[in-house]
Order: sequence, then C-alpha cells, then structure tokens
Amino acid sequence: MAETLALFKKLKPTHVIHLAAKVGGLYANSSQKVEFYRENTMMNDVIMECCKETKVQKLVSCLSTCIFPDKVEYPLTEEKVHDGPPHPSNEGYALAKRMIDTMNRCYNEEYGCNFTSIIPTNVYGKYDNFNIQQGHVLPGMMHKVYLAKKNNTPFTVWGTGKPLRQFIYNVDLGELMVWTLREYQEIAPLILSVGEEDEVTIKQAAEAVVKGLNFKGEMVFDTSKADGQYRKVASNAKLRKYLP
Repeated sequence: MAETLALFKKLKPTHVIHLAAKVGGLYANSSQKVEFYRENTMMNDVIMECCKETKVQKLVSCLSTCIFPDKVEYPLTEEKVHDGPPHPSNEGYALAKRMIDTMNRCYNEEYGCNFTSIIPTNVYGKYDNFNIQQGHVLPGMMHKVYLAKKNNTPFTVWGTGKPLRQFIYNVDLGELMVWTLREYQEIAPLILSVGEEDEVTIKQAAEAVVKGLNFKGEMVFDTSKADGQYRKVASNAKLRKYLP
C-alpha cells in the first residue's frame, strides 16, 4: 500500500484504468481459488484506496463475465451480477471481482468517489498470455496448434467443445475502455461485448484457430477435462444505448 500510494502521489494521475489482476484460464482458476481471491482482493483494495486518498477524478476497473451467477437467465445484463453464486470452477476470482462493483458504490456513497467498472467478454489479441496452463482459451489453443504443427502431433482441445463464448479483440476493447473513462458517467458496471448473435462454441473457436494457422493434422477433444461454465452470453444493449 505504501509503495503504491507513493507512486500515486508522485505521478498525480487524474484518471485511472485499473487492470492489475491475477488472471488465468479454467485450469488456473480451479486449482488456485485462494490465491485468485486473495491477490485480486488486495490489489483492488490498494488501487481504490489510493485513488480516494489522492483524489483521482475517475477510476474504471475491469471485471469479467465469469463473475455472473452460474444459474441465471440469459442474456447476462449488468443488473444480474449479484443474483446468485458464480460457477464453482472460478469462485475465488469471481467473488473478488464482484466486490469491485460493491465497493464502487460504497466509495461513491461515503466519499463521493467517481468509481465505475466494465465487464468485457473473453478477450484475445496481440501480446496475450499464450501459456497453455494459465492463459485464456484462444491464446492457449493457438499455442497448442503451433506445437501440434511443429511436432506433427494431434491438437487436443480440453473438454467437449460444446460450451459457448463471446470474444472481443483487445484493440476494440481498449478503445471502448477509453470511451468509458471519458464519457460513461454511471457507477453501475457496463458490459463491453460483441452482440449475442456473435456467440460461438469452443469447437468453432478451435476450428477458426486451426484454419488461421493452416493446421492439417488431427483435432481431438479430451473429455476428461472440465468444460467449465456452459454458457455466459452477455447483452451489450446498455452499451448500444450509448453507442448505437
């Protein structure tokens, strides 16, 4: 806390986008629930308190669609964040991230802070984490296909390939984050996503990676691995009200 506060006092930021987080894919989240909860909670607490202490004009924090309840009516909307427990596979990370929304309201009510948050869907793009064990689904599959092509081995997709996901390119997300920082005035979170109609299965995503990397080998599904949450399609209706 002391070192971060010293940095804030030195740099004197007026606006902050909070991206500091311990993140990972399904395997990492399910095997390190305590670490994902504790480390993210500590980072969120430090950033918020430093913004309050140095009178930052606006803070935008990044959440995730995995924070939503496992049992919920689709599509996901901003009002449903706290309507039930998250999927057990990533409950440590999800609950730590949910608390950002709670504390945004608390800081606003008690101190008048202008803190808000965004909820992106699955992000992919340049400079991603391509670690197979710890990265997210698309970069992980890209790395697997690269190795399968290099070693002339099958490309193995974890799970059945049936779960559904929405993906957003990181450059597009970055532009929307800057818009949120400048224009969005609500404390309530805002989903940043492609449309519901752009939802694809993990199998379809894998096939796109295979095509993109021109892989001609065999693709197999390891059904001994968990699928994780089956579906978490999010609505971007609120975003489209601001940006038709």
